[in-house]
Amino acid sequence: RHLTDISLLQRYIHLRYVNLSENKLRDLSPLSSLTHLLWLKVDGNLLTSACMQELPYLQIISFAHNRIKDMEGITHPRLANLSLKGNKIKAALGLSQGQLFSLHILELRGNKLESTAGLNLPKLKTLYLAQNAIRSLEGLEGLGQLTTLHLRDNQLETLDGFCSTMKCLQYLNLRSNAISNLQEVAKLQVLPMLRALVLLDNPCSDEADYRVEVLVMLPHLERLDKDFFEEDERAEASKIRQQRQEEEQVKMAQAEENEG
Repeated sequence: RHLTDISLLQRYIHLRYVNLSENKLRDLSPLSSLTHLLWLKVDGNLLTSACMQELPYLQIISFAHNRIKDMEGITHPRLANLSLKGNKIKAALGLSQGQLFSLHILELRGNKLESTAGLNLPKLKTLYLAQNAIRSLEGLEGLGQLTTLHLRDNQLETLDGFCSTMKCLQYLNLRSNAISNLQEVAKLQVLPMLRALVLLDNPCSDEADYRVEVLVMLPHLERLDKDFFEEDERAEASKIRQQRQEEEQVKMAQAEENEG
């Protein structure tokens, strides 16, 4: 409706669900009086900031496809689901774990992020970071309850940054990055609950015996790309793993003899 002014809404203090998408809004301050608000959608406007006065019951917000450049000023204590998809955010800074006690889902697809630094949100369960320009994984140690991480269509060449404190991560999508060395996958051994991994459209997925080699390194994995592992793949991977362990033991024994 090409709305530019929503001051009329100030008087409707009991509103709980508000959809103002596809307008020309630059200012959401009139919503500060809607203290009963539970759900807010303001996709496709002209907003340059997500900063709003704290709303005590607000649980879901979508700011998708605006012109937002940072994540400052989002402090709603019951916020569980936040979408900032398709904005212009360059750094994942500004979200405070001290104020966002309930945030479980964060959607940052299609921004301009170059790193994951700043996402210190220990209650977060699902994180969408696809279609950014991420080259480095930093600050992930605080994501202790994360179960799902989407990093498709980024610029990752290595898998440094994953850590054992990410003890709940089950699904990891790394499709369409720049991971050329299959040995990088070994760095995912620190993720004890990882069960599904997507590596399609990385150079390493073209290597010989790709599926079996991944399973050798990650024996607890159940699914690679779209396919579950078959029993014969598991048997082959187990055999190769055992053979390599034996070879390593022989090398270590020989090295000890030489030192002696």
